[in-house]
Amino acid sequence: MAEKGETEAQREEREASEQVEQDLDELTATKRERDEYLELAQRTKADFDNYRKRVAKESAEATARGRAELAKQLLPVLDNLERALETANAQSQAAPGREAEEAAPGSLGKGVALVLDELRGKLGDAGVEPYDPLGERFDPELHEALSTRAEEGTDAGEVLETVEKGYRLNGQVLRPARVVVSA
Repeated sequence: MAEKGETEAQREEREASEQVEQDLDELTATKRERDEYLELAQRTKADFDNYRKRVAKESAEATARGRAELAKQLLPVLDNLERALETANAQSQAAPGREAEEAAPGSLGKGVALVLDELRGKLGDAGVEPYDPLGERFDPELHEALSTRAEEGTDAGEVLETVEKGYRLNGQVLRPARVVVSA
């Protein structure tokens, strides 16, 4: 029987060798599949990280735009409160000998001052800061010239008067200062 071609031992060895080759092929295919899945998982993780960062950035930008828009809408309120306080103070100083009922503008002035201080504080906490360019060189990026006038002792282009203060939010101009400039 051993003479018929291959012996039993050779046949078992050949089958074992074929089995090893088949197992190696399966192992190689499994490793390749594992590597593909690992690469896919890494790409998916990177995509998700990029998505998360982009959403966080867009959210921060939307918050900043909303904050800037709200601040712009509150600036006229701030201006009106400042005018009301000036008017109330002027009225209380104009007639110092009035009775308690007539002195109400003084208490009104105190109330307006409290509201004004609170509003300034809240805007300041949000990053809004006023600027008054009186005496500075006119800068069209920071100032809006309402008029010009000649004044002795000043250089041309110098801010002579601030009609309305300017405001910035984190360095970005919300509203330019409205000014009178020397001619």
